[in-house]
Amino acid sequence: MALELRAATEADIPRIAEIWGPAWRDGHLGGVPDELVRMRTPENFVQRSAALHPNATLAVLDGSTVGFVAVRDDEIDQLFVDAAARGAGIADALLRAGEQQIAAAGHPGAWLAVVATNARARRFYERNGWSDGGEFSYTTDAPDGTIEVPCRRYVKQLSA
Repeated sequence: MALELRAATEADIPRIAEIWGPAWRDGHLGGVPDELVRMRTPENFVQRSAALHPNATLAVLDGSTVGFVAVRDDEIDQLFVDAAARGAGIADALLRAGEQQIAAAGHPGAWLAVVATNARARRFYERNGWSDGGEFSYTTDAPDGTIEVPCRRYVKQLSA
């Protein structure tokens, strides 16, 4: 089992969307407003993947893309792994890659938002040295304005 991490390219957009949609649903259903769930169609994930790919690192396992992490400034913006590849340390490798990218950009710490009801993700981040920094309302654009998503803000110090 050979895991490679590499920068995403435009050609990777469809596969990022294929991973992101179902994985997003796994962690978000029941914890986000119904309006947001209705917005997150397969086409929406393709559009979002097109915007995300320049900042994404992919996990490629034995030639197949199985996950990705994307950073934005000092934020781990997105981290998702295909359900079939979970439990193999891929998310750990992607998280480390994201942390390294943030630190290399000169940020002493990083943050991320986790949907408050996503206990699996919250345990994962805590196992990797992240701390729950408290309640956080993540605002996302919607056709009729914005949607507030109840989250927890996780933080991690990356350098002294």
